[in-house]
Amino acid sequence: MSGFSAEWLALRAPADTAARDAGLLQAAANLAPARVMDLGCGTGAMLATLQPLLPRPAAWVLVDGDVGLLDQAVQRAAALGVAAATQACDLLATPLPAAAADLVTATALFDLVSADWLNRFLDALAARRLPLYVALSYDGAMAWSPPHPLDGAVTAAFNRHQRGPKGFGGPALGPEAPTALVAGLEARGYRVTVADSPWQVGVDQPAFTAALLDGIAAAVAEEGSVPTIADWLAARRATTHRTEVGHRDLLAVPL
Repeated sequence: MSGFSAEWLALRAPADTAARDAGLLQAAANLAPARVMDLGCGTGAMLATLQPLLPRPAAWVLVDGDVGLLDQAVQRAAALGVAAATQACDLLATPLPAAAADLVTATALFDLVSADWLNRFLDALAARRLPLYVALSYDGAMAWSPPHPLDGAVTAAFNRHQRGPKGFGGPALGPEAPTALVAGLEARGYRVTVADSPWQVGVDQPAFTAALLDGIAAAVAEEGSVPTIADWLAARRATTHRTEVGHRDLLAVPL
């Protein structure tokens, strides 16, 4: 389960690539895993980003609940000459599949999961003493330049929506995910390093900007506490602006 369409993943890919913290990405590569398991792999962006930095080729296990996305991920791996197996998996039922791995990775996954799911995942991870590299967990911060009077209310409403159920067995962690990950990993005997990885969305990304604004407005409208959300959306569409959306990357290594 990645929770995202192929179209959305393609639109956000340049912002994701630019946002990833280069230091943590390289530190994950320096672990030199021979086998990498990527949870909620989508179309294979983690593989395409991390594999070129590894000191030797790795065997990948690509895990997702969407068979169509898995097919695209396998094609991407083949184009890069990377050995990749797939596992169509309901992550709600199986937070950490039993496939052999030396490193577990995930992108934009943990803000979707519930606290109960996270604890089950971390218990399974710690039982196998596997390191974890997580990219682009939403942290609840959004800022626009120039500002609009409704920006604060929109961000607060969006964050409330993000805490609603997302298919992982209860209310999602949403913007609390980065903090919950750190606390849970440290409690299980991991050394954790965190870095900011915000999206910087400018006028050079009109299609992504439009999709981002539409998605935020739709979530806020569903949440229901900003009745003038249509006015905010119209103003944002009519104004040239920059957007920063906060994310965090994390690398956890068992002590």
